[in-house]
Amino acid sequence: MTARAERTSHMLVEDFEQIASAAPKTVTLEFINGRIEEKCAADGDHETIVMWLLRQCMQARPEFDLHTGQGLKVGAYRNGRARPDGSLAPVAHFAGQGDWAEPDGVLMTVEVTSYDRDTDRRDRNEKPAAYAAAGIPVYLLIDRDACAVVVHTNPHPERGCYLDIHKAPFGEQVAIPDPVGITLDTEVLKNYVR
Repeated sequence: MTARAERTSHMLVEDFEQIASAAPKTVTLEFINGRIEEKCAADGDHETIVMWLLRQCMQARPEFDLHTGQGLKVGAYRNGRARPDGSLAPVAHFAGQGDWAEPDGVLMTVEVTSYDRDTDRRDRNEKPAAYAAAGIPVYLLIDRDACAVVVHTNPHPERGCYLDIHKAPFGEQVAIPDPVGITLDTEVLKNYVR
């Protein structure tokens, strides 16, 4: 460990990365706002939504890949680590980058809410702030509790927020602006909520 390693809270990012690399494959860990967080295991509907979105992205924009599980360095000064449910980037963008990639070049991150007690804090508050601070142009939240798709755009990295937020109920056509540039028919999402 170097003497110049940046700190978030009382833990070095490098220490978190070592802990995360030793975690069993059944556990997904993230490091946001100085806290280690365990990401809830996905249920079948959650995974079905991610696969639906992957197909939509590939059909509309074949020059992009929607990566599921790639870790990103996010948050103020890149001291956070998150594993979005999806990261849209040019084909082969993450080749050679390892477990935790720089967010530069990522066009959109995606989260699908889980039915757990941390969803509100994690997916609706901390993650958009971290992704905006990293300068990721679009954050797409598929909110199963609210039966809505929320598109966050126009990141303000210094403030750690997105300046434009559009919320649409499941069943609407949802336009995701450039650099993503696709429209989603969200009617099918009504089938994947409790």
